[in-house]
Amino acid sequence: MAIREIQPQGPYRFAGYSSGGILAYAIAQRLLSLDDAVSFIALIDVTLPANVTKISPIQMVRDVVLDSFESLDDESFEVLEQFAGQSSIAQLLEKGQQIGAIPLDRNLHNDVLMYERTARFHEALQAYQVPTLPIEIHQFYATEALFSSRARQAKSSLCPEARSPMRGWDRVLSPEAITAVPIVGDHVTMMSVLENRKALARAISTPLTGVLEKDP
Repeated sequence: MAIREIQPQGPYRFAGYSSGGILAYAIAQRLLSLDDAVSFIALIDVTLPANVTKISPIQMVRDVVLDSFESLDDESFEVLEQFAGQSSIAQLLEKGQQIGAIPLDRNLHNDVLMYERTARFHEALQAYQVPTLPIEIHQFYATEALFSSRARQAKSSLCPEARSPMRGWDRVLSPEAITAVPIVGDHVTMMSVLENRKALARAISTPLTGVLEKDP
């Protein structure tokens, strides 16, 4: 594994934000199967939905693209929203550029590649069956709900698990194995607002310091 090139042996410690937290958990699963030690997992507002197939990965990414267009007037946004249901990511970005949501001089190639990689990543996540592992996790959850006035109405971010401090992880781990820590902000602002980010860093540092003192 690539991680062993950086750190040849455990104990390993991981942190992951949003869907990246599930990737961190999967890496921990692999290391544990190789008899390596994993002493710390910090999940930063990582929801584990009971039904991950409600929305396709490509539609999920389309919604993210639409979110970036929310500054548009209602009429222009509605045009893009209707267009999104029948378009590829590249076509949606091109339409957004034509309608004025993206500067005309911007090269969309890298944006298309990024969103397509995101869709493939979410497709892999949907295929991953999250197992029960003999570990404890810290769930640093956002205290405010993430709402978007137009693009994210009734989307997966509002699933029941997203309202629980444990974010659905008590389905695969015992509640005693989960330490839920509230962080000011919503899923986005807990990371994007400096003061919230500082609070998050302090909240992670406290248990991590305790782990580091115990690790060999």
